Amino acid sequence: MPDSHPPMKASDRLVAALEAEGVEYVFAVPGEENLDVLESLRTSSIELVLNRHEQGAAFMAATYGRLTGKAGVCMATLGPGATNFATPAAYAFLGGMPMIMITGQKPIKKSKQGQFQIIDIVSLFEPISKMSKAIVNGNTIPALVREAFRVAEEERPGTVLLELPEDIAIEETDEPLLQPHPRYYAIAGDTVLNEAADMIRNAKMPLLLLGAGANRKDAHAALSSFAEKTQIPFFNTQMGKGVIDERSDLFLGTAALSEGDYLHCAIARADLIINVGHDVVEKPPFLMEPGGTEVIHLNYKAAQVDQVYFPQVEVVGDLARSVTRLGEILGGPLDFDRSYFQRIKKETDLHTSEGGDVARYPVIPQRVVADTRRVMGDEDIIALDNGIYKIWYARNYKAHRPNTVLLDNALATMGAGLPSAMMAAKRYPERRVMAICGDGGFMMNSQELETAVRLKLNLVVTVLDDSSYGMIRWKQAHAGFEDWGLQFGNPNFVDYANSYGATGHRITRTEDLLPTFEAAFSAGGVHLVDVPVDYSENQRVLIDELAAKVCLI
Repeated sequence: MPDSHPPMKASDRLVAALEAEGVEYVFAVPGEENLDVLESLRTSSIELVLNRHEQGAAFMAATYGRLTGKAGVCMATLGPGATNFATPAAYAFLGGMPMIMITGQKPIKKSKQGQFQIIDIVSLFEPISKMSKAIVNGNTIPALVREAFRVAEEERPGTVLLELPEDIAIEETDEPLLQPHPRYYAIAGDTVLNEAADMIRNAKMPLLLLGAGANRKDAHAALSSFAEKTQIPFFNTQMGKGVIDERSDLFLGTAALSEGDYLHCAIARADLIINVGHDVVEKPPFLMEPGGTEVIHLNYKAAQVDQVYFPQVEVVGDLARSVTRLGEILGGPLDFDRSYFQRIKKETDLHTSEGGDVARYPVIPQRVVADTRRVMGDEDIIALDNGIYKIWYARNYKAHRPNTVLLDNALATMGAGLPSAMMAAKRYPERRVMAICGDGGFMMNSQELETAVRLKLNLVVTVLDDSSYGMIRWKQAHAGFEDWGLQFGNPNFVDYANSYGATGHRITRTEDLLPTFEAAFSAGGVHLVDVPVDYSENQRVLIDELAAKVCLI
């Protein structure tokens, strides 16, 4: 039943509703239109995290949602403050991360400032949000907040925007709060589970694919048990890394490249793919064709069908419980020839382990990935920005646990790596957390180093330094164009980190990389490690070498 409260200011009621939802933090760059909410937060149980840019605030909120399944909350003012939320809103919307954005607005009943700073934020965010609403009456706050959290957190999770005008924030309301309640998903019915089981039994070369949706809920135990019980080899998308421990003998690799990898040979040979927790928002690891490989779609929601994804069977319901039931119906190990898949695994493991001990300088990507894996434990977290190194980490870095590799393969935006790692470090102070950024992406939100230092986080920020937009430069070369227009200068990253109160390090010998990582984690606090990187391996390993070898498999 709704509770009962005496009249209070609408901003107080908003914050009380956030407290009722269990909100721990509000990440914010406030403006004058948020001052009533800011004052209400001052006397609440919610911690205000003051960021240096609205993107930083919203990327942290989105990552909170990704790690917990509960909506992260961020706040900005009207106009330019709100528009700075657009990229993180799309990041959370495409990436399936629950997030609530609260923005301010000028008075809507009687404004004396004309159109100063006023744009239609609600309409602007509609295409990149699950819900976008203006609060036009204080009495609607309890219902709107409850609905916002339900919509943001319900599968498929995403972004919600609530706009609170100044004059509504100071209204009095006695509308009672609405208390949240757990949301349970039904298990798929036995009819469709039996149909899926028959398809799996009849398959000659089935594969299990794990996508981002399997990382959003606690499906690790159920999926690990299913793979072990059935002995079906598995692979994952980039955002599905770690759902099942990638040290498993059944793991064939991560779909880090769009085509041309050993893994794609296995995908092409498979006659059935059991696709768990994936949707077409993430860059697809395979494309369906009429008469080609059949697909079982297993997820919380029905498939989003298009010309490259049209599964033959859809198992819709609670992911973990449906997988468990499917495993019970299948009973035990399936009888099929795994020799080709085992060959693929052998070639993949050999190729992804090459270069991990090479001492060349500047450091090659394989060595950076290998030393990162050496310094990080099973539960420790890496958070990647976007660049060519993301392919190297997705392909070569074996994840041992769910949500220990935080990368974005949906919007694939630059600038998210550092704030994402900051949230992970704040949420899990007992774990080692490393942000891994290119110099281009790092500088897009590098000012958040001050926030990390102020929050007293333990965090290592690795900046891969090639003084260019390396991913685009690689594609430019692959397209046969001249090397032009993509290089820039960088600050002295050691001095830059030190100026914020962090500790800067520059790698001048490849042998120093691992000891520097270890020393930074042991010392605690915020450390930046500037790593000059040699990306000449991109073409040789990811294009030329694979093309020469894969055709033989």
